[in-house]
Amino acid sequence: MKLLIDAGNTRIKWALVNGGGGWLRSGTLPVGQASELPGLLAGLHDKLQIWVSNVAGEEVANLVRSIGDGQSVQTHFVVARELQGGVRNGYSDAAQLGSDRWAALIAAWRLLQGKCLVVNCGTAITIDALSGRGEFLGGLIMPGVELMQRSLADATDQLKSIHLKPEQKKYAQFPLNTADALFSGAIQAGCGAIQRQHALLGNDALVVLSGGAAEVLREYLNLPLRVVDNLVLQGLLLISQESNT
Repeated sequence: MKLLIDAGNTRIKWALVNGGGGWLRSGTLPVGQASELPGLLAGLHDKLQIWVSNVAGEEVANLVRSIGDGQSVQTHFVVARELQGGVRNGYSDAAQLGSDRWAALIAAWRLLQGKCLVVNCGTAITIDALSGRGEFLGGLIMPGVELMQRSLADATDQLKSIHLKPEQKKYAQFPLNTADALFSGAIQAGCGAIQRQHALLGNDALVVLSGGAAEVLREYLNLPLRVVDNLVLQGLLLISQESNT
């Protein structure tokens, strides 16, 4: 049995899978509630494998390590390699590529086996290009839609009072109030970056869209795309299966 953990900047996603790769149960925790992670093992037998992508910092890493205290648990923190899961890593220093991006690339390659743009939308938006031969060509990191709005409001005196809920904002091509202007600007920035990278990669490339904010951008992207839930967790499962063979 395997416990897959995707510890991001804001949320921790997890899934428990059986030996055949079937998902038994899954869930999500805010990073601030990471101390609840050890409770996920309640009632599970020994010989559990834990596979982790962690970009949430050392405190979360230590909590993950504590899951296996006193049990026969093997914990593996994924680090990007030069070649894994059919994907060749083009980063100047392979290990510096975020484990979440690496796992997502591996999952996308297994899914499509072709040229694609892998976009994860969360606290940050990552836009990574895969060639038709499984080569990671490089990618972008930019603030996510919510972070763009929040950072601008926090840094600008006249915008500090704009703290509206998402349902109180709407996208407009030419916004006529400040809340909509902030939201629409973030949407345009995110979609614009994705569209520019897609044009560079080639119009025949599919966009693989994942992450908590994927649905926010999906509506405004006029590109061939496929929305895939839990892309990082799927990549972790593939990495674990390859490592166990």
